[in-house]
This record gives sequence, structure tokens and C-alpha cells, in this order.
Amino acid sequence: MNIIVVGCGKIGKTIIASLTAEGHDVTAVDSSEAALEEVKNRYDIITVCGNGADPDTLKDASAGSAELLVAVTDSDEINMLCCYFARRLGASHTIARVRNTDYNEKSIDFMRRELNISMTINPEYLAAKELFNILKLPAATKIESFSSRRFEMIELKLKPGSALEGVRLSDLRSKYSQRFLICAVQRGEEVFIPDGNFVLMAGDRIGLTAAPAEIAKLFRELRILQKQARNVFIFGGSRTSYYLARRLLAAGSSVKIIERDRKRCEELCDLLPAASVSLGDGAQREILEEEGLRFADAFVALTGLDEENILISYYAAAKGVPKVIVKVNRGELGSIAEKMGLESVVSPRKLIADVLVQYARALQNSMGSTVETLYKLMDSNVEALEFKVGPEFAGADIPLKSMKLRRHILIAGIIRGRDIVIPSGDDVIRHGDRVVVISAAGKLNDLADILK
Repeated sequence: MNIIVVGCGKIGKTIIASLTAEGHDVTAVDSSEAALEEVKNRYDIITVCGNGADPDTLKDASAGSAELLVAVTDSDEINMLCCYFARRLGASHTIARVRNTDYNEKSIDFMRRELNISMTINPEYLAAKELFNILKLPAATKIESFSSRRFEMIELKLKPGSALEGVRLSDLRSKYSQRFLICAVQRGEEVFIPDGNFVLMAGDRIGLTAAPAEIAKLFRELRILQKQARNVFIFGGSRTSYYLARRLLAAGSSVKIIERDRKRCEELCDLLPAASVSLGDGAQREILEEEGLRFADAFVALTGLDEENILISYYAAAKGVPKVIVKVNRGELGSIAEKMGLESVVSPRKLIADVLVQYARALQNSMGSTVETLYKLMDSNVEALEFKVGPEFAGADIPLKSMKLRRHILIAGIIRGRDIVIPSGDDVIRHGDRVVVISAAGKLNDLADILK
């Protein structure tokens, strides 16, 4: 696909990296020659220097023939204007980053409709949503949802002494009554799409799929179910902190935010009157202790500095806070954080990139079994995709045990109306189903791609 990315900041560079890795033809637009030179040298793409909201610049970037334009400059208004002009010039689809907390959902919906914008994205809001989901089920390190939260994939690290340690996957159905499937395992640097003979070990990071109620029952039986975090300590008063605090307060949790900038503290006090907002440098251990770190059920580090987030999160974990989550945007630092024992790492940039990859794949195949949801898992070595099964799918009504699948592909779940099916070899896929596929076999655009 021909895709234009306007804005080559941190988010823009991450998006460009993901889309070029997918094989798309990407054109980058930015007013900074230096930023364009960097992405041109790294990704070998076309670049256009200029204001993305200027129709002449968009014409130079061939916006009229673009299948998708993504505007992710620092200005919401420029992003929306860029999308508006691109559509007027002939671009098929447009996506704008809109992150100002002054815009509510109603006003964003109005602007999207009036400006003919296909989608708006907000990295901070998406990150807050993921953080909130993890805090609801603290035993998990990551939670991804499919089909309006009726089906979920949970990432979990097996600790020594876990009831799952040493268990062969083929024995799980006889050992546990819950309906679930372990569909991906990361062991050290290796990632597996396991078969029934696979034996779990302590230290494995596993991906587990089931309906939410079944996951809660299983966690109780495994004795790893932690109560939803009620006293949450947030380090840093960023936009993500605001969105997360708003959700937590609405759910009845108490929230403590510590922020070093006085003006931002005052803003948060006005925006979140039910939260406790303190002025101070959370990087100082004495202040963390004075503000009640030891009483927290969860600690979430959300400053703009990855290194600071990692170090203070490590300290919080060492002080015994039950659940610690850290925001890290740089991939290499995310790996370091996990090696330090910080299991829950969230990256707003990665979340946005996943959303755009999903959107682009859905556009590529609008007639077949399209991608409804896409997540990158296990350090991006595995994809979990939700497809809506179209009438052209050749594998319909064939028992899974008789279906000839490509290697490193697993059918993890079938959503059929209100029913959730954790599939066995005798189950079949029907037209109209939604199917969750786990793949370590490369890019899947269509459900038909799982077949040999």
C-alpha cells in the first residue's frame, strides 16, 4: 500500500518502522530536514520536507493517490487539517493523532465526522486503557482483548513452584476444569507455538487464551489471583497518568500522583479533584516513602524518561509493592526492564504501531476474512489476530484436526455469537465466526493465509 506518514517524531518513527517492516511503500513528511534525513537513511523511503497541513506539500507527497495517510505531528489541529486536505485531494483513508485532554469523545466524534477522518488515535489513552486492564488482574503481565472483551489473551510468567511447572500441555484438560488454551511460550530468547507434548518450566512467559470468567477461575485454582489494585501510586503527571487516574477513580480506587512540575500539579488538581496530587521529585526515595509508597497495592511509573521509570520501578518492586508497571517506549530499554524483573512493561508507541498495522492489513483485504484485531506478543515475535470469517474461507466446516495448517500457526479461540469455543481437533470454523489465530509464521492478511 501507498502510505504517507506526516510527522517524524518519536511516534512517527515507530509507525514508519512498523509499516516498512510490513512491506508498505511509505512516504514521510516533516518540516525538519534532519528528521527526514534520519528516516530516509534508516528505512530507504521517500521524504518530503514541508508543512503537512499545506495542500502543496501534500501534493508533492502524492496524497491524492495515497491509500492511507497518518498524521502524527505534535499538533492535534494540524493533524486534523492535514487529514481533511488529504481527503479533499483524493486520499482513500486518513488517521489523525488527537491527544489533547480538552477534547471529549463527543467533540472528537463530531470533528472526525465533519472532517471525514477515518480514525483518530491517542497513544496516551490507549496506554492508560492497557494499564487499567492489568491493574484489574494484577497477576497478569499483559492483557489483550478480542471481540469486545468476550475473549482475552493473558501473558503470565511462571514462577518457581507454580502449579503449572512441569505440566505437559496435553494433560491440562484432565487436570483443570476451566476452558483455556496455552498458545504461546517464550523461554529465554526462544518463542514456541507449543503442541500437546510441550512441558512448561519455571521462568516461561506463557500466553493463555480464554473467556475472562474462565481466567479468573483458573487463577483462583492456581492460587495466583490477586485482588484488583485499590491503592494506586502513580509516578509522573503525564497525559497517560490523567487518563489512567480518571478510569481508576471511576472504578472506586484511590489514586496518589506525584509530579515535580508545580503548574502540572495545579492542572491535575483541577482535573482530578478526587485524586491526591503531590508536588515533589518522585525520583527521591525519601519523598516516595513520605508519600506512602509502602501502602500502595500498585506502582505505575509514567514520566517521560524511560530510564527514570525503570529505576524507580525497580526500587518500588524491591520495597515490596505487589504490582509494578513501567512505561517504556524504547524497545531495547523495555528488554532491560524485563531482565531486571519488571514484568509489566507498557509502550504507547508500540500500541499505536500495532493499531496502524492492523488497520493497514484490514484495508489490504476488504473482501475476504479481514483482520478485526491484531496484537504483537512475546517481544513482537508472535502475533495474535482476530478474523471475521468470510464466505470465501476454504477451511470452513472442516474439523481442525483435518485442516492443513502452516507451521507455527494455532487456532486459539472461536467466537460464535455468544459462545466462546476453546477449540479441540473435532471443532470446526463456520462462516460468520470470529477466529483468534496465534502466529509465529510471519504476516497474515487473511484467514486463508493459515492454510498450506
